[in-house]
Amino acid sequence: MLLLPPLAAGTVLRLWFLHSHAVVQGDSLFYGDIARNWLAHGIYGRTIEGTAGTLVAPTLARLPGYPALIAACFFAFGTGHYTPLLYLQAFLDLGSCLLIAGLVQRVSGRRAAMAALVLAALCPFTANYAAVALTETPSVFCVALSFYSLASFQTTRRRLWLLPLAFSWSYAALLRPDGVLLGAASFAGLLLGGGNREDGERSSRLRERFLAAVLCVFFATLPFAVWTLRNLHTFHTFQPLVARDASDAGETSTAGFDRWMKTWAIDFTATSEIDWNADNNRLEIDLLPNRAFDSPGEYEATRKLFADYNRGTTLTPPLDARFAALAAGRVARHPLRYYVELPMLRVADMWLRPRVEMLRVPVRWWQYHRHPAAACFALLYGLLNLAYLVMAAIGVVRWPRAAWRMLAAMLLYIVLRCLLLATLEGPETRYTLECFPVVIALAAVGIAKREGAGMGQDEASRVPEHRRSL
Repeated sequence: MLLLPPLAAGTVLRLWFLHSHAVVQGDSLFYGDIARNWLAHGIYGRTIEGTAGTLVAPTLARLPGYPALIAACFFAFGTGHYTPLLYLQAFLDLGSCLLIAGLVQRVSGRRAAMAALVLAALCPFTANYAAVALTETPSVFCVALSFYSLASFQTTRRRLWLLPLAFSWSYAALLRPDGVLLGAASFAGLLLGGGNREDGERSSRLRERFLAAVLCVFFATLPFAVWTLRNLHTFHTFQPLVARDASDAGETSTAGFDRWMKTWAIDFTATSEIDWNADNNRLEIDLLPNRAFDSPGEYEATRKLFADYNRGTTLTPPLDARFAALAAGRVARHPLRYYVELPMLRVADMWLRPRVEMLRVPVRWWQYHRHPAAACFALLYGLLNLAYLVMAAIGVVRWPRAAWRMLAAMLLYIVLRCLLLATLEGPETRYTLECFPVVIALAAVGIAKREGAGMGQDEASRVPEHRRSL
């Protein structure tokens, strides 16, 4: 009965987002187009409008995990109907809440588990994305399922838990290529396992954990064998995931423009106003911050380049080469800024910026004189996000020492993800959302009253299964 109030509140929150802030645009429509063609024509491809009419061309620009989910909803409820997909995502997100709570109970007891359920169910950041037709909600579910299954395997040593663990690795990577990081962190957690002071038994446990890890990798990679063979047959290219820029074979590269972005961009404003407009809309030089220029001469060169681009709003190879030349000069002058300072600032922005990008809040929310109500709301939203992170930091300190291996795996996932995010030219706060199952679990331990010394892997393995369920 204790589960019902937070789950009911979480349901209301997600339904409110669904009916007030549902978002189906941009990438959502691209995923939907692939799903529609998959169902209607049996082709995993995109619709192309040309002089010869409408064509369906095979694509490898997106992995099949999310299009498959959309296709299942289209098949069941009608093509083009995204609302059932959003309801399904709300259900998945509530499932993530229960998995996070179950994970915390495995390592820290019932009080912390209830705190985790409340924090997860009422978290507006994850609830918001349940109403957005993008991969974030199923990705969050995979992270929660992975770490709950890992904790369950470590505490019970039942191999049955390897099945949902392998599924979470595989589907996370089928949703987004960065989902591979979840498998890497959980794989390390499997190898760490539980400890034993007797050398013989320790060696036996190590072999058992290594075998479990290998089995998970085997089952998790099976779908990618099919995907890779399909790409070899269709495109004659070895592509087990997707290209870094999520482009199709033969599409024009914008590597020069992307590198130029990385020489100055540090926040979502740059992504929204410049990066997303490139190759389809005008670029306004007045939107660039002062850090985008190292000298008056560079400002003039950038202004001229923007003017040439705006004549056709197409990022042609010659224009991209000019952006590459600008970037090369900036990197040569300030390598430390390019390789260290700016990547760290981009990661900080993705963690600390108010998560209002999918709400009716201006991108430049801090301009109080233009929109005071939106500025105040965004500031409060940012403080709430900071509160979750502070509670999580406390949770790292208060985490039960006996369960340090679980903590190590979760922190490794965050570190790996931050290292990857540091390489991106277009920061978005949603890229850190996949870390929130870990953040919430740590925050719950940070605020909950301790129950004895906590429950570690070896101690928990001796507790009857019926006493370990939430």
